[in-house]
Amino acid sequence: MKKFTFELLLIVVFCFSAECAFLSSYDKQAKELLSKMTLEEKIGQMTQAENCKLKNETDIQKYYLGSILSGGDGDPENGNSLEAWTDLYDRCQKQALQTRLAIPILYGIDALHGHNNVLGAVIFPHNIGLGCTRDPNLVREIARITALEIRATGINWTFAPCVTVPQDIRWGRTYEGFSENTDLVKILGSAQVRGYQSDDLSNPLSVLACAKHYIGDGGTKFGTSQGQMLDQGDVQMDEAALRKFFLSPYKTAIDEGVGSIMPSYSSFNGLKCSANKHLLTDVLKVELGFEGFLISDYKAIKQINPDFNEAVKISVNAGMDMAMEPNTYDQFFITLKKLAKNGNVPMSRIDDAVTRILRVKFAMGLMDKNKSVLADRNLHKEFGSANHRQVARQAVRKSLVLLKNKKNFLPISKNISHIYVAGKSADDIGNQCGGWTINWQGGSGNVTNGGTTILQAIKNSVAPDAKVTFSKNGDNAQDAELGIVVIG
Repeated sequence: MKKFTFELLLIVVFCFSAECAFLSSYDKQAKELLSKMTLEEKIGQMTQAENCKLKNETDIQKYYLGSILSGGDGDPENGNSLEAWTDLYDRCQKQALQTRLAIPILYGIDALHGHNNVLGAVIFPHNIGLGCTRDPNLVREIARITALEIRATGINWTFAPCVTVPQDIRWGRTYEGFSENTDLVKILGSAQVRGYQSDDLSNPLSVLACAKHYIGDGGTKFGTSQGQMLDQGDVQMDEAALRKFFLSPYKTAIDEGVGSIMPSYSSFNGLKCSANKHLLTDVLKVELGFEGFLISDYKAIKQINPDFNEAVKISVNAGMDMAMEPNTYDQFFITLKKLAKNGNVPMSRIDDAVTRILRVKFAMGLMDKNKSVLADRNLHKEFGSANHRQVARQAVRKSLVLLKNKKNFLPISKNISHIYVAGKSADDIGNQCGGWTINWQGGSGNVTNGGTTILQAIKNSVAPDAKVTFSKNGDNAQDAELGIVVIG
């Protein structure tokens, strides 16, 4: 018994030192840099603007911006090509390197099922499909490939994984979650963090992960959102229930070393999560020991209070470390500067937020003067590669769910002479990929290249002399031996 207790204690100590204390091990370097920073430079690190909403790219220098994002529709001016994205990243990073302290930016993007904003990237099934695989090794490999394709464009931060636990199918973002089962979300969410960040954040093929949306975004009550439905609504339950359903995926993500977490638009019993000091600071940072930084969702701080000054004060004091202010980054900068100068936001809170951001940047190797922070264009040759697409095909196969196979009808015989295919999504790569594909909401039609539609896959699989006919609306199905209808 004594021997068992001693070995268990060693395991606990090792887990603490390897994971929980990983980021704070960079505090010496972070605080040394912090001591050299002006108030303006500190607030700049806490500010994130959107690339397409910058008044001028030199604003990265002017406001000492710590981060840039490209939202779901925030494409480069020159289009969505691999080259255009890489050029955009490099231009933004070069602006940051011209500031006094030359602190590189974190460039964030919603790469949720592959590097899905970029033409030619490998598009994987959404989390709802990956949840059906029940395969953490596959999920981790998909995240690893996604990280590599992200780094091919230079970008170093993805706003993923989404570790929501949807409890109502009517929630419009259910497809972003792995499952309604908390235990499965824990397993697959932590696997995705490991795939994105690898075992070492400074690995040039890894990206910073961001667990989201903290907390309870899949458990809002119908009719409580701004649109009187579910998204961005109110989670109405006691804290014990909130913890039971929604907290543990964040604990496992933190144990895996996740460097950033995004609070939700939603509220917990009437209080916006982005304003909830108990949840952001007491639970997440103190109780769970999260040492990374919190990034607000897109314009989320504005929802806290009609008075932007008050909204910023509440959110930052609650524990928000970086503000995603796509087009009002300058307003946020000025507002927080005034709040800090008049004492409404203590300098201790500013310094804590900036320390957390710098910890991550040091851990990622961005502060290593011997390494280039510009894009490694040698990675372009692996972008959208055949090997990556083979993993995507494996994911599609493993994510398929068969509800019924009456009279052992499946698998379909290759000897069938005429197969009739119907449905508007049967020959539509855009519908097949879903949301967050090139555009925020996705789109119909040939939105990206490199994929195979269901109709084409059927044609590729039948016998050479078999006939395959197709109609979106179900017309002209006569003489077919078999009908396949693709809905959704």
